[in-house]
Amino acid sequence: MAEHRHKRESDARRKPRATLVAAPLAVLATASAVTLGVLSSAPASDSVIAKEGAVISRPATSRDTVSRADSRLERAQFQRAYNRSQRRVATLNAVQNADKKLWVTSDLNLWTGAGKGADKDGELDAGKRVLVTGRRSDDRVEVVVDGTARWVSEGYLTEEKPVAAPAGLSMAPCPDPGVENGLTKNAVYVYRSVCHAFPQITRYGGWDGHGEHSSGKALDIMTSDVELGTAIADFLRKHAAELKLYDILWRQRIFTQERGGEGWRGMPSRGSATANHYDHVHVSTY
Repeated sequence: MAEHRHKRESDARRKPRATLVAAPLAVLATASAVTLGVLSSAPASDSVIAKEGAVISRPATSRDTVSRADSRLERAQFQRAYNRSQRRVATLNAVQNADKKLWVTSDLNLWTGAGKGADKDGELDAGKRVLVTGRRSDDRVEVVVDGTARWVSEGYLTEEKPVAAPAGLSMAPCPDPGVENGLTKNAVYVYRSVCHAFPQITRYGGWDGHGEHSSGKALDIMTSDVELGTAIADFLRKHAAELKLYDILWRQRIFTQERGGEGWRGMPSRGSATANHYDHVHVSTY
């Protein structure tokens, strides 16, 4: 009997030990299943809540990168469109508020803008009076032509009506025939034409030993009067073909027949008023 009790008690001890092991395993399995179910059913998001409340950001996908690039492109396109709109508004306001007129002292090309990429859009004849907006940019000023904003080279608009150059050329002798010494026939023609068209000019520079003057093909018409000098230069330019002119220099600008379509062109400084032709109009012939 003693041996039988001992065996029963031994079996009784083993049963509770098995129960203690099985219970935690069941709990662990249940927790794992719940966790997997939650993760598999949870929607995708930009972040995941990690242990102890830390946030781990989801890496950007290629779709995110494309989306941000598209957004930047759209913003850039919008900004450009906005800038164009602002420029149009500014131009419209300038045209509407323009109330000052100036005289044109030389034939001028009309440009659609002030920048180098602007297109030529007609010409403005010397002697006309034109409405100006007061805006300046890149050596050009804005004018109003037929209600439209256009740009012309700066320096050829004045408040006073320019001197009207008499039409016609002449080969009649001038009061000072000594100027003609050493000059070619073409240069003499220039001298006599200017002499009769502008009798107020009393000083000339003819032949000498430097530059174009040494060939006898050049003439200096001495004046520091901007209005008078410009009228003479425009007179010569108007008759450039008839007088067989090569170039005209006046106030640090140059005109040549070969590039006549470009009008007056700027020149680099040579260091003095005389060298830059601020005190005389220089003209040379073929």
